[in-house]
Amino acid sequence: MARLMSVLRRRLPMWVIPLLWTLALGLWGISRQNSVWRDEAATWQVARRSAGDIWHMLGQVDAVHGLYYLLMHVLFECFGPGVIVLRLPSVLAVAAAAACVTVIGQRLAGARAGLAAGLALGLLPTVQFYLQEGRPYALVMAGSAISTLLLVTVLQGNGRAVHWAVYGGVVLVCALLNWLSLLLLPAHWTTLMWAKAERIVWARWSVAAAAATAGVLPLILFSRTQSAQVSWIPPLTWHMLIAPAVLLAIGGLGALLDRPREGRLSVAAVGLPLLAVPQLGLVGLSLIQPLFLDRYVLFSMLGLTLLIGAAIGAAVRAVRPRFPRAAPWLVPVIVGVAVGALLPQSLAKRSPASRVDDVLSVAVNVRQLKKAGDAVIFIPAARRDTELVSPDAFAGLRDIALARTPTASGTLKGEEADPKRIRAAMLEQRRILLVTDAPDVARPISAKRDIVKNAVLREDFTVVADSQVRGRRVTVYERRGHAGRA
Repeated sequence: MARLMSVLRRRLPMWVIPLLWTLALGLWGISRQNSVWRDEAATWQVARRSAGDIWHMLGQVDAVHGLYYLLMHVLFECFGPGVIVLRLPSVLAVAAAAACVTVIGQRLAGARAGLAAGLALGLLPTVQFYLQEGRPYALVMAGSAISTLLLVTVLQGNGRAVHWAVYGGVVLVCALLNWLSLLLLPAHWTTLMWAKAERIVWARWSVAAAAATAGVLPLILFSRTQSAQVSWIPPLTWHMLIAPAVLLAIGGLGALLDRPREGRLSVAAVGLPLLAVPQLGLVGLSLIQPLFLDRYVLFSMLGLTLLIGAAIGAAVRAVRPRFPRAAPWLVPVIVGVAVGALLPQSLAKRSPASRVDDVLSVAVNVRQLKKAGDAVIFIPAARRDTELVSPDAFAGLRDIALARTPTASGTLKGEEADPKRIRAAMLEQRRILLVTDAPDVARPISAKRDIVKNAVLREDFTVVADSQVRGRRVTVYERRGHAGRA
């Protein structure tokens, strides 16, 4: 193994190994048994709209994801909608991030540290979750890795004007994908302080950072008008801080092993701010408005893997004098142990049960249970995503609560009629299919329309069939007086 690694290093750049490794991890079980959960369903159904319809929708909801939706629209147009097309951009993005982390670690702490950091990225449980997710967070991670590599290049004296132009552009794109990625900038500011950067570097970084911030500022201000979309995020509690505290403790240990010194560019000077500043920044923002979700600062895991790589690199250096033959095996052995230890997590994250629901499996049930002339309703209205992702399964069913389609209304779930009209429409039906959440994941009904739907079904209909699968439920109701008739 050690000889193979030596041959590969001579013939291939070091970053190729983690890139291929992470790519393999991402492709392993990428379809998740052909399941798609509610967050990915939003990407799927929006990406299938025209560019004009997407633009119309962004004026109402999800403006923060506009660039990502347009990107996925192009990919769906070119390759067709499907779970592979949905998730492959995230796989490629994390693989690119692993390559960048390898180069950074190699430059700052040596080949072993860089290789260990690059291999570790795709193994982190949080990263494994979003490695195969049809959402923009992995793309933000890739952009953050590229911008950090550019910063290291400049600080090592190899930077030119083009590096700063690309740096500002990449930070801007990341912010357009998720404007909370701007927390990367104070992390880089801390690195510049730690490394005692020259005035010219400070000046150019300030221009690039200001330009990127100014470019995304209109989106930030406009997205504040859509803040109701994140109103479901719970307020920050002490138990939410346990995970960040553990990550910071691990990162701090790696920084100590790197023996950080002020004024020297090191893994600690780059990795510790990259890990700590976004995590602490999100905590601070969450004290003002609840926003504490790990995916918003997924890119901070780049710092953690750099520090893990530094710790492993220090271990290799400590072992080498006494056990020169064993030292080259240390990285492969540690990675192998990590793979074995994390295998249950890895398998779990590649199963449909790793997500709260599956919009595709319930569509199969609808296809099996429906009959000609049936109507369909959704509680809550957001469960209409099943129909939007799998319209063929709902062919022939009448969506009796819908007043304006999601595309026409520029929304994710459409606009429903008033409760009185919904009640009247339901009472005209012989059979109604209800698509809703399974009881173990369902939230209490609060919307007036949904209360009316539920009351009519309970008072005037009888359950004749019921099916639950992967967090979703389809129940067939028949009007009392018709039950049992052919």
